[in-house]
Amino acid sequence: MNVVVVSGRLSSSPVVRELQSGSVLVTYEVTTKVDDASISVPLVWFDPPKHVAVDAGDEVAAVGYARRRFFRAGGATQSRTEVVVAHLGLLTDKKSRTARQRWLTAAMGADGVGELRSS
Repeated sequence: MNVVVVSGRLSSSPVVRELQSGSVLVTYEVTTKVDDASISVPLVWFDPPKHVAVDAGDEVAAVGYARRRFFRAGGATQSRTEVVVAHLGLLTDKKSRTARQRWLTAAMGADGVGELRSS
């Protein structure tokens, strides 16, 4: 099973692009801590719900799956590993640990093995 949970702060404002297919793609960069080091994690969300409003500096948690995509740039094949978002939620600074746990329980189900939903 390929399930990724990321929580951290948005390091920049989301970038919204409309694809040729008519779908909307929103990209995010989340900065999180791993072993006392800050790392940036790229997130992509296809056709997100309209009610999700987040901006640079907001603390968020995302559930999705990891994928590696390949593309041609400058005559060479390159790759990028990113998290494809199924669910993204804004966390508040107050009681963020409790909010994070409540949010993850709702996103994954009470037993931690629930279905990923995009709303």
